[in-house]
Amino acid sequence: MDKSLTHADWSLIQSFLAVAQTGSLSAAARQLDRSQPTLGRQIHALEDELGVSLFDRHARGLKLSDVGTQLLPMAQKMHSAMTSFSLAAAGQAQQLEGTVRITASVFASHHLLPPILAQIRAQEPAIQLELVATDTIENLLYREADIAVRAYRPEQLDLISRHLGDLQLCFCAARTYLDRAGRPQQPEELFNYDLVGFDANELMITKMRERGWPASRDSFATRCDLQSAYWQLVRAGCGIGFTQVQVAMADPDVEIVLPDLDVLSLPIWLAAPQAMRQTPRIRRVWDLLADGLKASL
Repeated sequence: MDKSLTHADWSLIQSFLAVAQTGSLSAAARQLDRSQPTLGRQIHALEDELGVSLFDRHARGLKLSDVGTQLLPMAQKMHSAMTSFSLAAAGQAQQLEGTVRITASVFASHHLLPPILAQIRAQEPAIQLELVATDTIENLLYREADIAVRAYRPEQLDLISRHLGDLQLCFCAARTYLDRAGRPQQPEELFNYDLVGFDANELMITKMRERGWPASRDSFATRCDLQSAYWQLVRAGCGIGFTQVQVAMADPDVEIVLPDLDVLSLPIWLAAPQAMRQTPRIRRVWDLLADGLKASL
C-alpha cells in the first residue's frame, strides 16, 4: 500500500464508493450511469494502483475486503469534500442562464407544477428547466437536484427551506360510482362504501384514527402507494379516496364528498443547498416557484 494515486484517480474513487454502497457492479453502474465493464475495469485499475484487493468476489456480488473496509471512511470524506467543492464553485456562477433541476413528487409534477414552470420559461427563456418527477428523495447536497418541492420540512444541514403554505385535501369519488352507490352524508358513513387507500403508507389510516374513526388497512378495498396510479383508481370508480381540492374541482368526472369536512392539509416547502441558493439562476427560479406555488395554495 505504498503506491500513491495519480491526478486522474477521482473517478476511480467514485467507482469504489458506488460498488461499496450497492454491493454489485451492475447496481453501481446504474447509479453512476456507466457501463458495467467500464466500472469493472476501474475497480481493477484502482486495486492495481494501490496494490491491494478492495473487494472479495462471491456468487452474490462484491463484498468489501478488510483493506477496503479500512479505506471506505476516507473515500467517503473525499466524496464529501468534492461535493462541497462543487457546490461552492457552482454557487459563484453569476449568469442568469443555464439549467435548474427541480425535483417533486410524481403527483405534484403532474398536477401542480406544469403551469408554474411554463410561466418561468416565459419570463426567463435563457434558463433551462429539468423536472425530476419522483416519489423517492433526491439528495440536494449531492447535486441530484437544485431545488426540491417537498410535502414536509427538510431537516438536512446546509439546506435552506421555506414554507409556502398548505395544500387542502378532500374526499372524492367518480360521479359514476356515487350515482351507483349513493352519497355519504356523515363522515361515519364512509365505511359503508368502497374506499381507496394506500398500501404500505399509513398516512390516511393515521389521520382517520386521529378523528376517532376505526380505520385499518382492511378498510380500503383498493390500495396503491403510487399517487398518480391511486388517482386514476379513484377516477375510474373504485370507490371514495382523497386528493387535492383543486385537482378534484378541475375534474368533471369527479365529485367532492362531504365538502364541508376538513380532511387533511399537506405543508409545501421549497428547499435548496445553501451554497447554491445564491446562484442567480437558482435564486430566480426559487423566487418564481415560490410565487407560483403560493398563488396555487
